[in-house]
Amino acid sequence: MSIRVAVDVGGTFTDLVAYDERSREFIVLKVSSTPEQPEVGVIRALEALLSKGVEAREISVFLHVGTVGANLFRGQLKLSLPRAALITTEGMRDVLEIGRQNRPELYNVFFERPDPLIPRNLRLEVAERIDAFGNIVKPINPNSLNNAIWEAGRYAVETVAICFLNSYRNPEHERLAREAVSRELGVYVCASYEVDREHREYERCSTTVVNAILMPVVSKYMEKLQQELRRLGVSAPIYVVSSSGGLLDVNEAVKRPVAAVESGPAAGVVGAAVLSRVLGLGQVLSFDMGGTTAKASAVVGHEPQVLTEIELGGKAHAGRLIKGSGYPVRTPAIDLAEVSAGGGTIIWMTQAGGLEVGPISAGASPGPACYGAGGKEPTITDANLIVGRLGEKLLDGGLMLRRDLAERALARVADGLGMDIAELAAASLRILNLHMARAVRLVSVERGLDPSRFAMIAFGGAGPMHVAELAEELNIPHIVIPSSPGLFSAYGLVFTDFRYDYVSSHLTVLDGDSHAELENAFRELESMVLQQLGEKGFKREAIILSRVVDMRYLGQGYELLVPAPSEITRAGLRKLTTAFHEKHEAMYGYSRPEEPVETTAIRVVAYVQTSKPKLVEHPPASAKPQSQALKERRQAFFGDSWLETPVYDRSRLQCGNVIEGPAIIEQYDSTTIIPIGWRAEIDKYLNIHIARGN
Repeated sequence: MSIRVAVDVGGTFTDLVAYDERSREFIVLKVSSTPEQPEVGVIRALEALLSKGVEAREISVFLHVGTVGANLFRGQLKLSLPRAALITTEGMRDVLEIGRQNRPELYNVFFERPDPLIPRNLRLEVAERIDAFGNIVKPINPNSLNNAIWEAGRYAVETVAICFLNSYRNPEHERLAREAVSRELGVYVCASYEVDREHREYERCSTTVVNAILMPVVSKYMEKLQQELRRLGVSAPIYVVSSSGGLLDVNEAVKRPVAAVESGPAAGVVGAAVLSRVLGLGQVLSFDMGGTTAKASAVVGHEPQVLTEIELGGKAHAGRLIKGSGYPVRTPAIDLAEVSAGGGTIIWMTQAGGLEVGPISAGASPGPACYGAGGKEPTITDANLIVGRLGEKLLDGGLMLRRDLAERALARVADGLGMDIAELAAASLRILNLHMARAVRLVSVERGLDPSRFAMIAFGGAGPMHVAELAEELNIPHIVIPSSPGLFSAYGLVFTDFRYDYVSSHLTVLDGDSHAELENAFRELESMVLQQLGEKGFKREAIILSRVVDMRYLGQGYELLVPAPSEITRAGLRKLTTAFHEKHEAMYGYSRPEEPVETTAIRVVAYVQTSKPKLVEHPPASAKPQSQALKERRQAFFGDSWLETPVYDRSRLQCGNVIEGPAIIEQYDSTTIIPIGWRAEIDKYLNIHIARGN
């Protein structure tokens, strides 16, 4: 067995990339997604692979992006949330509903917080108490616990969350409750110490509840997927990408589905990080534009930037998550800004007679009007077709676009605005680019990073079409288009390592003698990490550990994550605090070196490297691209005029080829646009590098 298969389930297409380790060749496929039954699209893609002569027994590993959890909370699966109960400390049942006093819409007196995931009658109290130092003040009352379990059973709950006060310091009571619930009810159970061992009661409780609710949904999905794989004769192990960009085995994904709840966009960022290392680019912006959304992320020093908390089911505005509008989840996740901007984004006229693009999308069904699948609304794909940037054949002729249907759809909006169809299409593309520019600024400018110092790696089916004009808006000087941009997220899966994130609360004010205490805390956590990974079958020499400390000025409410040295000596502690001051300066524009600094938690990230494909290097070409790759010339709209534009077949471009804009480069999974004043060059790995012309 020597074929690694990676599948990325997107909102419009399901992408499959298979890598044959013997021949060092890739097989790529795209099929339509099935949002209500995502496993159906996955199996269709796999069946298409097997129809190409690949034997099921040759598949050695199956890598998968798990989008089920996120889609459940976005209401995209037409599933109801499983009935859940919360068992918590006496007097704490309303923490889940009180939450924090965040007002997402400050001046909206009619704003309502999202409903609690568990109704009050199923938030059950148990008499017990552990203090803030982990001491047992009141032992758990067996009768009280039994009553709570009986009540949960009376309502036939499918899953139970357990979150006791201060259990992050001492989980003994949660362990006892977990054992009792499992024994008496036989349902899914999640205790907070298993998913979030940090302070802040509301966030810990919310994370535990979300994980408990996801467990039956993800478990059933994975069970269906495994059954279908076995039906096809595939016995390879399944691994799921976590929200932080690493691989999780299927058992871990079922036990802690919250760790993979935002795995969908992570794989592409991992691919961008790998490519940045190969190309020697220290700072890159990842830009992923597909059929439904556009996502941006920053990769610094070949490492994606990671957050420690996200919100599920919340609202977003211009790519920015509105705090307090969803359900907080504390799990490491790649720092992403996402906007509703993709090929299927709908173009419409406002009631005031203005032009607007998004946020509604035509999705996979019915899709853009030009797909001929029943879509009536004009979309960005229709606009790109009308202005000549998109050809009438996609997926090597597997999808034919109808210009007449695109014209008809756009005409309805154009007539209302008194615009020409082409004028409307071009204006819509400019508006969309402005929406996407805001998302890029969120992960760069608002993080203290200057986008003009970054290169941009663009992928997704629509990303290469828009990236040059987006880069011009942001003053980004260098663009890289990977060899298969429309399948790049699936490619990223093939290059992904295992990653496990561990955290332990460590609240202390740093002074000159704190180094020994901090070092001991890290060693204790690392010992536990190595033990658990050893139980999973990983050898010590294959595990790479990195350290991170949550730090803040004494009295602040929130922390910054600062990388820590592998051994914390007195000098190492000084370097750590200096790094915190510098990061605070970069993030907020000021620092206070004279102020005391405290830690709130320590983190250990464990990487286990996997075997990866070796990229093939190609020799420089002797021929010019016009002689072997030119397909045709067609009229395309650039700036404010129509120009006769050369169209190239990317599969025939060779290392060293240079193309001056305006130009269009077409391939199976995407189309790349080279505007006026820009030039493209093909590197030895057949990536396209785009920069301003001389």
